[in-house]
Amino acid sequence: MSSDQKSYSYKDAGVDIDAGDALVDAIKPLAASTKRAGADADLGGFGGLFDLKAAGFKDPILVAATDGVGTKLKIAIETGKLDTVGIDLVAMCVNDLVVQGAEPLLFLDYYATGALNVSEARDVVAGIAEGCRQSNAVLIGGETAEMPGMYAKGDFDLAGFCVGAAERENILTSNTVAAGDVILGLASSGVHSNGFSLVRRLMTDHGITYDSALPWDDSKTVGDALLAPTCIYVRSLLPGLKAGVVKAMSHITGGGLLENIPRTMPENTVAHINADNWQQPELFNWLQGLGNITAAEMARTFNCGIGMAVIVPADKADEAKAILEQHGETVYTLGTIVEGEGKPVTVVSGSAGTWNQDSDWTCKTQS
Repeated sequence: MSSDQKSYSYKDAGVDIDAGDALVDAIKPLAASTKRAGADADLGGFGGLFDLKAAGFKDPILVAATDGVGTKLKIAIETGKLDTVGIDLVAMCVNDLVVQGAEPLLFLDYYATGALNVSEARDVVAGIAEGCRQSNAVLIGGETAEMPGMYAKGDFDLAGFCVGAAERENILTSNTVAAGDVILGLASSGVHSNGFSLVRRLMTDHGITYDSALPWDDSKTVGDALLAPTCIYVRSLLPGLKAGVVKAMSHITGGGLLENIPRTMPENTVAHINADNWQQPELFNWLQGLGNITAAEMARTFNCGIGMAVIVPADKADEAKAILEQHGETVYTLGTIVEGEGKPVTVVSGSAGTWNQDSDWTCKTQS
């Protein structure tokens, strides 16, 4: 090697291996805090191990999910509040697992950035660990990718991967859903993690900053309201599943009420939802007013205050509601399943005044 030539290092190219090692050391205690039966949550190996037998399963079916938190990340980055988007990341995955009757078991994250900031990355992983504790999933590993030139300064991206399991006989399908079943709704904590491209457009077009006070609560900022972490419904839903009072569930994510509920229904059924049965939260009323958004667009973009729909037999609706409330959920009776023709659809209707509408209204899933 020539002595008069510059000796390059990986750090010269923008990748700091020492920072990566420091992050691993910083997050080891966070991962350890998520330990559960079946895994020890040690970090540092090439892969994570999980023992289904030790977790108590006899004839398990594995269920896997992957997701992100979308452009909600941009708001977190712009406000500097990074400790809750990790909860969102876990929630988007584990809520998708539990609706199939599965118990979340293990979680892995992917954190990608142009230049690693150890302190900021630790805050993000702290949120991921909190989400794992809330859902009893072990943070078994992950990947931190430092990729100069791929991301703007200060930007990063997140993805989550979760594996759960259910006993073969307990997997939920749409097969048992039938006319007469009752649809319960569990309250959301806010916008959750969908619709933020529209939210951000509204903020930009109206010149609203994230440190502005909320119009209806000046003790909180717009950023506080928008970054409220997605509810994790796992611990409240599993008891109802074990009690046999749940037929199907739908996580209300992208596509809102109109597009998600039919995913858990069989052919020739219609989910009739009465929007008068719950109060759309003020945050959604405000966003709707800013954008002059129609009820139909609200119902297929946002959760509108309902983060999870639970379909139960009519004769077990009271029992199911009681179990959910005992585990801390605010529960509404949204409507019923009725007979239809062809593909399953959702119909949402409300009276004048509901969702800021001047007259009675109805909207349905686009076929």
